[in-house]
Amino acid sequence: MSTRYVLFVVTNTAVIGPNKRPTGFFFPEIAHPFEVLDKAGIAVEFSSPLGGKPHEDGYDEKDKTQVDFLASAAYRRLAHSRKLSEVDVLDYDAIFFPGGLGPMADIATDPDVKRAVIRAWNGNKIVSAVCHGPVAFLGASLDDGTPFVRGHKLTSFSTAEEDGYARADVPFDLESALRDAGATHTSAAPWQPHLVVDGRLITGQNPASGTAVGEAIVEALKHQK
Repeated sequence: MSTRYVLFVVTNTAVIGPNKRPTGFFFPEIAHPFEVLDKAGIAVEFSSPLGGKPHEDGYDEKDKTQVDFLASAAYRRLAHSRKLSEVDVLDYDAIFFPGGLGPMADIATDPDVKRAVIRAWNGNKIVSAVCHGPVAFLGASLDDGTPFVRGHKLTSFSTAEEDGYARADVPFDLESALRDAGATHTSAAPWQPHLVVDGRLITGQNPASGTAVGEAIVEALKHQK
């Protein structure tokens, strides 16, 4: 199999909410999927709405996977992420939206993100996200105006998890918004891994689900034409 390419689309948000909570992408939600993809020989490139070095959150020096990613050439490439508007998602086999609270600010509303989701989907690419990453799908509509998530099975950071983590900092409840847009949303108990694969749409619930999302992307790429 020739080399496959996955585009990670990362938040540029540094602070969020009325209390100016520091945020960014959640470190394990890039490090863990990246580890799986890298071991499978899949190339990863990074983009963000603004380009440049994304802000980060949640680094754990006790997690070897995160330590290894921090020391990697991939992390150095992440510091020079490409501006999403200058990237064609059709050059990749899959796109992936990691979470953290940051996406709830910029990934939630950025028009280039919405265009990227639909262009990738219409191009028969794999579309994937973890935790707050599925906020990328809100506001994205198919050519006939149907919300992208309508009728799809997926997961995301749950209402129960948000209530115990960042309710005062996020502008809306992600699980509720996805349901309101027509998605069939499922979740496990807070902070437990949960993966949903609905054809080319792959989603994970929380940081504990990042490895499973990476594995599902690898498996999907094996069968992609």
